[in-house]
Amino acid sequence: MRRTMTNFFTGFIEGWNLAKPYFKSEQKWVAWALLAATVALSLLLVGLNVVLTYWNNDFFNAIQAYDKKIIWPLLYKPLVHVPGKGPMPGFAELVTIYIIIAVYATYLTQMLSIKWRQWLTTHYVENWLADRAYYNISLSHAPGSIVDNPDQRISEDLNAFTTNTLSLGLDFITNIVTLFSFVFVLYSVSGSITLFGLTIPGYMLWVALLYSVIGTAFTHFIGRTLVPLSFTQQRLEADFRYRLVRVRENPEAIALSHGEAEENTALNMSFKFVRDNFWAIMRRTKALNFFTVGFSQIANIFPLVVILPRYLAKQIGLGGLTQIQLVFGQVQGAFSWFVTSYQSLVSWRATVSRLSGFREAMENARAMAAQGPALADGGSALTLQNLTLTLPDGRKLLENAALTLRPGELTVISGPSGTGKSTLFRALAGIWPFGSGEIVRPSGRLIFLPQKPYFPIGTLRRNLAYPSAVESVSEAKATEALVIMGLEYLIPQLEESANWGLVLSGGEQQRLALARAVIAKPDWLFLDEATSALDKAMSERVRVALRSALPNTTIIEISHHENNGRQIELANGMLSSAT
Repeated sequence: MRRTMTNFFTGFIEGWNLAKPYFKSEQKWVAWALLAATVALSLLLVGLNVVLTYWNNDFFNAIQAYDKKIIWPLLYKPLVHVPGKGPMPGFAELVTIYIIIAVYATYLTQMLSIKWRQWLTTHYVENWLADRAYYNISLSHAPGSIVDNPDQRISEDLNAFTTNTLSLGLDFITNIVTLFSFVFVLYSVSGSITLFGLTIPGYMLWVALLYSVIGTAFTHFIGRTLVPLSFTQQRLEADFRYRLVRVRENPEAIALSHGEAEENTALNMSFKFVRDNFWAIMRRTKALNFFTVGFSQIANIFPLVVILPRYLAKQIGLGGLTQIQLVFGQVQGAFSWFVTSYQSLVSWRATVSRLSGFREAMENARAMAAQGPALADGGSALTLQNLTLTLPDGRKLLENAALTLRPGELTVISGPSGTGKSTLFRALAGIWPFGSGEIVRPSGRLIFLPQKPYFPIGTLRRNLAYPSAVESVSEAKATEALVIMGLEYLIPQLEESANWGLVLSGGEQQRLALARAVIAKPDWLFLDEATSALDKAMSERVRVALRSALPNTTIIEISHHENNGRQIELANGMLSSAT
């Protein structure tokens, strides 16, 4: 139990660390104003509840006395003078005010929630993309970078965090104010009781406290395992959804392999983990609900049973009886906040843990961007000095390499599979964080095209412009680039939106990526097996067209195949000139 309570306490600290930046941001005045308004409206609702308990007392006392002069006015008049007690607002007035305050309390809470979520989403996305954190996180062997489903953590967990933090936080504040608002009322209306010769004033207050303490202890004992189960459930649900996305993104490869049965098995197995963990949550929730539902139901009648002897002894009237029941419920409910909010706290704790882990992983991943080989730009040539490249597990792919590639040279880097050619490509691009030495890159614009290019969902012209804005590429430039790469049949589809990574074949995708380079006209172009999906004749045709379209571009190509130009071989951790 102590460990679970420590878990909750740690969660509150982590939750505060997640919330704090927004309330210190450039939007802090709006954030604090909205928070203050929602808290103020919530407190007004508490005050109205206090007034309603006194109205309830007067109303039922009037019923008991058959006093029609008080009963009906209390229902509809704005203000009623109750003999011996003074003015009392009518029920219609109280309810109207209550409705208006409750509606705007919810509205302003939702406004704060969406503004907070927007700010968090913007900053999490920025931090995820900055310094290639998203890429370094994908290197799962990197210390501190292992994190599952960052898409879910940004889209769902941030939404759940803002919504549940506000809901639980406002509910907690309301309960604290409710407790202090009603505790003195309950103490004053309870009277005294004598047990074993000891007179206990305000005894209903101590009964409410004892009842709530017992309920809180049993609730925590029964539900403590829900925290890790809820965390696991979120992870398993995200894994299952990711597997479904993978099928959606790779339909042709699965269909050609007739992999439906294997995918079905994998999906069913993934969902089995979801189901089994959910059954564990169900069983524990069932046990918890047996107690909490019973606890809440008994709380409805419990104060009546305790106070009934005073009523039967005619020490209080019917109004006093109903008022004590209502006030006892408010006090006991405030004392029992942990009981009634336990499952929400469990879900909130799991969300905070996932977001805290994600934030830590992004920080570690961004720190990794500063590691690896030293990178400098502005040289007259591409120079490698004492370059050593390793895998995340420490295995060396290249050791103390030295190489100079000058402008105007066509260079092909070749070598057996698995020797580190693609890793060298990533290091030249400045994104590989494992290794040492120095890479001095030449001045001018450099473009790196991987073997499998990326295509955002959008128009074909947007994909030709990527990563620049679509407006930067005119229809004439796009048409010319498609013709050069032998894709003229795609010209009528320039303004059509589609998932081009699925629509186009592998060879078409590679040629479309090369068309981007034709449009961009870089000073240096680095290609990693950029024509691997093309047959030999088409590959040669594309190379010739590329060199013709980019006569002033220095092309560095990583390939299994020899080509005209300077040949560099990567093998056994060494770079050597083949010609």
